[in-house]
Amino acid sequence: MGRWRPPAEQSTALITRAGHDRLKAELDDLWRVQRPEVVRALAAAAAEGDRSENAEYTYRKKQLAGIDRRVRYLSKRLPLLHVVESRPSHPDRVFFGAQVTLERGDSGEEVRYRIVGPDETDAALGHISIDSPLARALLNKRVDDEFDATLPGGVVHFAIVEIEYDA
Repeated sequence: MGRWRPPAEQSTALITRAGHDRLKAELDDLWRVQRPEVVRALAAAAAEGDRSENAEYTYRKKQLAGIDRRVRYLSKRLPLLHVVESRPSHPDRVFFGAQVTLERGDSGEEVRYRIVGPDETDAALGHISIDSPLARALLNKRVDDEFDATLPGGVVHFAIVEIEYDA
């Protein structure tokens, strides 16, 4: 089997101001703090002699490669991102940046999600990517609209209870 992989789908280049600031801070921390520390530790491990049996040297090389990979990705991705700071012209509908409260049709449970860019998703906080199936099904809907979303567990029926945007 070869190493060829099909090209990844293009992700939406939208991001919130907070998400953009977080990514810039991560890039700055990686480049100015973490990378120099790892380079120093790598140099110290290399100075210990035989590198073929030096676990610290191998670990630091892999750590440095991971940092460099993330720095390269962020350096290419940040200039492509478009920061969305304004409220939509129709705040009664679901668009990027909306915080949406939904009621599941099968259990009646209320869940709350915020639609964000693919670079700032966080399931623990309820931040879902605008490219996700649920967010795609939500777009342009209003309060009291009902819809079905095809999720990994199957088709789920939802009703929109509330739509909010940050001020």
